[in-house]
Amino acid sequence: MSSSASVGLGIPVPKMLPITGTWTLPFAAYFALLANRVVYHRLKNEKYLGDKISSSPSSSSSSPNSTDPLYIATRSHANFVENVPLAFLFTAVAELNGGNRKWINYAMAGLLMFRVAHVELGLTRENALGGGRPISYYGTQAFLGGMAAYGTWLCRGYWGF
Repeated sequence: MSSSASVGLGIPVPKMLPITGTWTLPFAAYFALLANRVVYHRLKNEKYLGDKISSSPSSSSSSPNSTDPLYIATRSHANFVENVPLAFLFTAVAELNGGNRKWINYAMAGLLMFRVAHVELGLTRENALGGGRPISYYGTQAFLGGMAAYGTWLCRGYWGF
């Protein structure tokens, strides 16, 4: 396996983000699953706009225990979109600045585990209150804070530290 690729006239260019690149497929696959769940509930219930199947007050999203399947699907998808792109950005910054690829790889595996658990063991459980939800929320926040701090630490020499 080559650690570089050819561009243009055959000029070798090193693969700069192999770990970040490796994790794009599993994250994209889970993203597609979440998006398809939204589409499934929209088609099944013929609800093509909005985030709730019923517009009655009993299914209001203001209820902390809302179990409307379309609402759960849209929130699961949105939660993923709110966190994963920033996580990939922070990971790329750390990897480009010489971060330990072994530990970055472990961190990305942990992030995927947290994002899957957030939905599958949290939001999709009874009353959307499964144990995976708080654990995964704090795990994802720890990942974001930790990877941002790691990326900053790797650049400390630039600032004279």
